[in-house]
Amino acid sequence: MSEVYEARRARLRERCHSSGSATALVTRPANIRYLAGAAPAGAVLLLGGGEDVLVCGAPPRGEIGEGRPDEAVRVQVLPSPGGDPAVAAADLVTALDVESLAVEEHHLTVARHRAIRSVAPRLRLADLGGAVEQLRVIKDEEEVSCLRIGAEIADQALGELLESILVGRTERHLALELERRLVDHGADGPAFRTSVATGPNSGRPGHVPTDRRVEEGDFLSVCLGATYRGYRCEIGRTFVIGTSPADWQIELYDLVFAAQRAGREALAPGAAYRAVDRAARQVLDSAGHGERLPPLMGHGVGLEIDEDPQLAPAAMGKLDACVPVTVEPGVHLPGRGGVRIDDTLVVRPEADGGPELLTITTKELLAL
Repeated sequence: MSEVYEARRARLRERCHSSGSATALVTRPANIRYLAGAAPAGAVLLLGGGEDVLVCGAPPRGEIGEGRPDEAVRVQVLPSPGGDPAVAAADLVTALDVESLAVEEHHLTVARHRAIRSVAPRLRLADLGGAVEQLRVIKDEEEVSCLRIGAEIADQALGELLESILVGRTERHLALELERRLVDHGADGPAFRTSVATGPNSGRPGHVPTDRRVEEGDFLSVCLGATYRGYRCEIGRTFVIGTSPADWQIELYDLVFAAQRAGREALAPGAAYRAVDRAARQVLDSAGHGERLPPLMGHGVGLEIDEDPQLAPAAMGKLDACVPVTVEPGVHLPGRGGVRIDDTLVVRPEADGGPELLTITTKELLAL
């Protein structure tokens, strides 16, 4: 992996040099992991000046599942606790013959920005912007492999839950069991807080599990994800509990399924972000659910569960190959119930078989 990390840092250095900065300070944790491997909490990465330095408040522990920093990066641990690695890194820059330091202004607090200026008053602070996030959009096959394994773990955890007795159990209990199963099957942990919504609670988007118990005839809507070697995937499914679905449940489910299929089929290199959103959205909108639709129909995944690109009505840009995204339309009827179907896929060209579906749990409306 060392060569991979070095190539990523080299691309970032090229961007910095083209904008007039010889050095860069990366503070966003996911960006540090992308460029240098695992790092202790609060660490920062200083690029340029002849070497790349990971400045940490404490030594890397190298725990199982966490990994260690790239060996090509020098690790510098602060001599005393309580210091700010970003300020210490800026102090290192003052000894270099450089005029500008690019920083992630979107991540730095105002107080931290001022502290950096205080130790390097003659240094021009430029904005690195979302340069690292842009590099992260297209995944290499090693990254896709981590996502694929995470999706297999999530599928396995969900599949096992569906084979158990569900009636009478609480949403909170089911969510905790799913998260336990993720870890049992090799995940670092859940990719985000697991959502389990039953009956009328499924009519609330973003529902947080409660002590409501599963009842016969309920919609059961589940959204979970696994983190594997830092990479996060997502899956959402909706089922009916105990009996054959009611007509209105079948109608609503078929509608959301059609929208999700339209979104998945729109995924292709060169497709506009907003076009993918529109493909799914217009199916639901034409059925009269325009006012209840989510602000976006999907998003990128990777080291964070919500990355670029955003598949939204006003999103600018076009998809590339090897970009993993979710397609997750849903319709939620307050007080009654709702349906959400959510997959993680990787954009592939038609010659390679089209979009690769990572989450393969059935999308058939099952009566459990």
